[in-house]
Amino acid sequence: MDLDVLFVGTAGSAPTAARGLPALLVRRGGDRLLFDCGEGTQRQLLRSTGLIDLEEVFVTHFHADHVLGLPGMLKTFALRGRDRPLTVYGPPGLRALFRALGPIVGRPPFELTLVELEPNEELQRDGYRIAAFETQHGVTAYGYAIVEDERLGRFDEQRALELGVRPGPDFGRLHRGEPVPGADGDVRPEQVVGPARAGRRVVLAGDTAPSPMTAAVAHGADLLVHEATFGDEEAERARETAHSTARQAAELAAQAEVKLLALTHVSQRYAGPDLRDEAREVFERTIVPRDFDRVEIPFPERGGPIHIRAPREPRGEPRPADGEVEPSPTEGTEG
Repeated sequence: MDLDVLFVGTAGSAPTAARGLPALLVRRGGDRLLFDCGEGTQRQLLRSTGLIDLEEVFVTHFHADHVLGLPGMLKTFALRGRDRPLTVYGPPGLRALFRALGPIVGRPPFELTLVELEPNEELQRDGYRIAAFETQHGVTAYGYAIVEDERLGRFDEQRALELGVRPGPDFGRLHRGEPVPGADGDVRPEQVVGPARAGRRVVLAGDTAPSPMTAAVAHGADLLVHEATFGDEEAERARETAHSTARQAAELAAQAEVKLLALTHVSQRYAGPDLRDEAREVFERTIVPRDFDRVEIPFPERGGPIHIRAPREPRGEPRPADGEVEPSPTEGTEG
């Protein structure tokens, strides 16, 4: 089951020539989950994956740079004759936001459902869950964790054959925990199935000051996407605005023992490498993705997360194409 995170927009409160406003696309198997929808998100999607018929959008909070892309995207869906339902999730206040946007959005020709999540509420999906958690941003703001279910242990096919289990349906039943007939009586699952294996965990913190809740939710995560609006020299400004510095995000990542930290919400005053270098003084496994970069997250037994850069146009702008694979974070991934 493939799992990756596409960085649709990585800028802070204002876009730049190279960075769009906040948006992340999580892709797991056939599921496509959009987190935040800053102004211009639909064009960013057109330049990368295409404007897919999303079924679920998750909003972290209601600051303009995270939601102003929603009206345009909904209007485009309507103009294309969309008939598939769409659900938008967010903190309390989501319905009030859409009432305010009503004159712009109008009445979509497709079913639009708004769901206000409670803190720590979980949405169960096929093989994983999406959990909302409170962050610290001066307004009601959520982060989201995508947490896969525990997986079955490895099945020792050779051992099963040695015990007289017939290949075919009995292999599947045995792997799922049912005893099956063997050469000398029933064969029990524990005789041929190893310990259960952990699923993957991706944590998207949204806009937030360093938060104990984020550290707790992200503990052991394969990927933590955390904002770094400021460098360390602006720590007081970060505190006043309930944002984070690159160093603070790195300290949190180190505390949480995550496998990879991706810094986003990059202010126009920074180029990216300066924030990356500041964070790596504390936590080496840090990247600062550009728009259309992605991080692939294999199962733990197959290695760590992989940062894949989007190719650049001659002027330095990303092209909507498959990227070049970066080295493993443990080998010094560049941000």
